[in-house]
Amino acid sequence: MNRRDFSAQVIVAGLGVTALSTPLRASAQGATPAEGTQYTRVEPSVPPQSPGKIEVLEFFSYGCPHCSAFEPTLDAWAKKLPADVTFQRVPVPFLMNAENFQRTYYALQTMGQVDAAQRKMFAAVHVERARLDKPADIAALMAKNGIDAAKFLDVFNSFSVANSVSKAKKLTAAYRIDGVPTLAIQGRYLTSPSQAGGLEGALAVADYLIQRARKG
Repeated sequence: MNRRDFSAQVIVAGLGVTALSTPLRASAQGATPAEGTQYTRVEPSVPPQSPGKIEVLEFFSYGCPHCSAFEPTLDAWAKKLPADVTFQRVPVPFLMNAENFQRTYYALQTMGQVDAAQRKMFAAVHVERARLDKPADIAALMAKNGIDAAKFLDVFNSFSVANSVSKAKKLTAAYRIDGVPTLAIQGRYLTSPSQAGGLEGALAVADYLIQRARKG
């Protein structure tokens, strides 16, 4: 979801998510993904944050319905990545409630609760339409899902989380990200469901770009 188009796309979110679920056009049929169509090159490239590994980043927002639709497929794919590939999520500083949602992700990451809470956060925003405008609202949601609310708020407001949010903002700017979900591979390439023709398509292109990065 593009930051400029957020208000308009909220109205047609259901249609947009359906569109992102369509199959990949070319690469699913065995064709090599095309630069400029199914992926773009990052110019200048961004130094990876994980030395010795091939780095895959997902730029996302809890406020993005397309990210919510992508999450189950992406999560299953990420858990099967080979040992030389590292996967990290980067919450972006735009779309609704951005600062709180960035802090929420990094608090969950610090507490080791991303796997337990990631889909529940998306469901709260996009299915339950929960009001999560304030940190206390998010903490109450965490408590409903078995996470200590007081501890969550302590971590949410911590210096380490603030530092992570600052780094996420710099990464988003370095990659010139203006729409989510977007995948970045090894600081060199970007792809997304909208570019690649669907959710599975984006991951097929990412696999191709991982292989390309592995070959140097």
